[in-house]
Amino acid sequence: MRLTVLPVLAAALALSGCVVAVPTQAPDVVAPPVVVRPPVTVTPARPDTAAARQVVNAEMARRLPGRNVAPLTDCVVANATMAELADLAAMQGTPGAADAVASIVKRPATSQCISRAAVA
Repeated sequence: MRLTVLPVLAAALALSGCVVAVPTQAPDVVAPPVVVRPPVTVTPARPDTAAARQVVNAEMARRLPGRNVAPLTDCVVANATMAELADLAAMQGTPGAADAVASIVKRPATSQCISRAAVA
């Protein structure tokens, strides 16, 4: 009995070092290409600044008669939000325009801009 087990054991040991590689993916299968799309950038519409500029210019001229108020108006328009510019454009000739312009002028950035423009 010993003689019959020995050849089987020798054959098992000889074959134990053989490894067959099993492919994980078929060679004819190609992965789909990766599509990279650029991000979508949405730019909000800028309100018509010409109408808002007229309102600010009229208020600044009323407060500072005889002066060139265009640089001061630029400071106010530059420091106003889009919503404020839209509101100012709609306020032409109304008493609320003075308060709206005054609230923008009170901001530190606007005041500093006006100070620099007044010196120049």
